[in-house]
Amino acid sequence: MNGKPQGWYVESAEAAAGRPTFAGRSTADIAIVGAGFTGLSAALHAAETGARVVVLEAEHVGFGASGRNGGQIHTGLRKEQSSLERWLGAAHARDLWFLSEEAKALVRSLVGRHAIDCDLKAGLIIAAHDRRAALDLAQDAEHLANKYGYNEVRMLGAEETAKSIGSNIYCGGRLDTGGGHLHPLKFVRGMADASERACAQIFEKSPVRNIEQTNSGVELRCDNGSVLAGTAILATDAFSGMLVPQLARYIGHIESFVTATAPLPEPLDREILPGDEAVADTRHVLDYYRKSADGRMLFAGREAYFGMPKDIARLVRPRMLRVFPQLRDVPTEYAWSGTVGITVTRMPHFGRFGERLFYAHGYSGQGVSLATLGGRLLVEAAQGHHERFDVFSRVPARAFPGGQMLRRPLLAAGLFAFKLADTI
Repeated sequence: MNGKPQGWYVESAEAAAGRPTFAGRSTADIAIVGAGFTGLSAALHAAETGARVVVLEAEHVGFGASGRNGGQIHTGLRKEQSSLERWLGAAHARDLWFLSEEAKALVRSLVGRHAIDCDLKAGLIIAAHDRRAALDLAQDAEHLANKYGYNEVRMLGAEETAKSIGSNIYCGGRLDTGGGHLHPLKFVRGMADASERACAQIFEKSPVRNIEQTNSGVELRCDNGSVLAGTAILATDAFSGMLVPQLARYIGHIESFVTATAPLPEPLDREILPGDEAVADTRHVLDYYRKSADGRMLFAGREAYFGMPKDIARLVRPRMLRVFPQLRDVPTEYAWSGTVGITVTRMPHFGRFGERLFYAHGYSGQGVSLATLGGRLLVEAAQGHHERFDVFSRVPARAFPGGQMLRRPLLAAGLFAFKLADTI
């Protein structure tokens, strides 16, 4: 069993480019903390405007959730559009919808424009775990078609869902040809390479210890030096509260687990996900999975709120076999985990401190596209164009209850209650 932090992803990607550790003093127009989807999208978009860009990464490019996640590209946001309309009003909800559509298009544009080899494929099935969920999916699909002109989804009955997935446990599903999936570590590394070609500087093993706004800019201090920038972007998602404590109450941490089997033998490879779509189910504690480019089952499920299990594969494999009992003789070869940053509202949290420090985090499991868009919007705001950034920053943020001592236990209790609800 391979236990590397990024599991099969790091094994299937080419060797990463080595990058220097920051030392000394430097200046920049925009300094970025974090080299994941958000930070590198920001670096690329800023550098392409001619800005001097410095990226400071505590580990290496894509080390966190950006290089470990399920690689799925979803349509919309975690809240249905009808819910957003009731909460935020029709106009605000519509603006969010069009930005979320731009997010998917941006991922595909970057892959094409920069020739990023990341196994990008179209197609995402949302699988209904019960009849109520199937009805909700159908109503949402009708709403998207009627109010937003989105016609890339098609409802599947139970029989067609079983044929499309290779499992008969679902009551139905929704095929979204506008969704898709990719190899996230290859994608994030591709954005890093593109950023450097645009003249951004990326430093690894360079954790930022302190951020201070001054009259002349923002100073970011590392172990061996500092960067003075006109503006700064905090792109550390789940770990943002460690550097800026004011954000900690808005961030929930969940450990999510991913496994990869050996390549599926025939006829299983033809019978399981024959259309090569990704799948996510409708449970609160969901299963999500897809096949890799070399025919492995990449299956993610279960979550942890305190500590790490000793054997991730042993935790996830029963869930995979519940969906695909025919894989009982196919061994699990890789298992890894990643920390997901969530918010109370399950909406991304965008904002700023003063005039010079901008942040975005809390993509709540939809970071492939939304975080990539987030980087672009952060740069727009840092360069004085706030309109599109403010579409997200105006979404009301809610703090997790309980304060520093009780926040995590209360989050765990709430999520456990959702998990119980999945079984009813």
